[in-house]
Amino acid sequence: MGAGRVGTTLAVALTSRGHSVAIIDQNPDAFRRLPEDFEGRRVTGMGFDRDALTQAGIEDAYAFAAVSSGDNSNIIAARVVRETFGVDNVVARIYDPGRAEIYQRLGITTVATVRWTADQVLRRMMSTGANSEYRDASGRVSLSELDVDPGWLGRSVAEVEAATGVRVAFLSRFGDGLIPSAEDVLQEHDLLHALVYSEEIDTVQRILNRRPPAEEA
Repeated sequence: MGAGRVGTTLAVALTSRGHSVAIIDQNPDAFRRLPEDFEGRRVTGMGFDRDALTQAGIEDAYAFAAVSSGDNSNIIAARVVRETFGVDNVVARIYDPGRAEIYQRLGITTVATVRWTADQVLRRMMSTGANSEYRDASGRVSLSELDVDPGWLGRSVAEVEAATGVRVAFLSRFGDGLIPSAEDVLQEHDLLHALVYSEEIDTVQRILNRRPPAEEA
């Protein structure tokens, strides 16, 4: 839902990967952003209107993204799709961070645009502690980017997991994603992404903010 820059970029990216896509917007002129060879469906209507959603094929949909320019429209559409049509994989773009947190707890994955952008800039400028990138529907488990004291460089993934109790999901290394083995070691400029119980994020971050114990000879 939403044929703005984000919506059309998502639609093109998904079709390029072989997915069947429908894009909904109340303004038919918005579809001009799509390339001429776009093979998906274009549906003119409100993204939370049941007839428009049905026309778009929501009953067979695996996922739904509400990325219009209005928080209220995105919230309503996300809830209708999730609660009426039973689509579990729903993402809503929310500009208001307070609202985003509420709907995240209700099991609707949200992207709080302003805060997300600011957080990403800050994290590239300086150490800002743990950053929760995703939470499961219950909110119990988080995928978080964790800051690491330089003393951990050269230590293995297995050592990090043993010291913190997390499960390292992947490393970002020079812009590329890497799924490490237990023997792989942290290198300078690596970004550590780990699965951790949400209530333990602060504890884990405190451990990683300190130099690890000296290795025994």
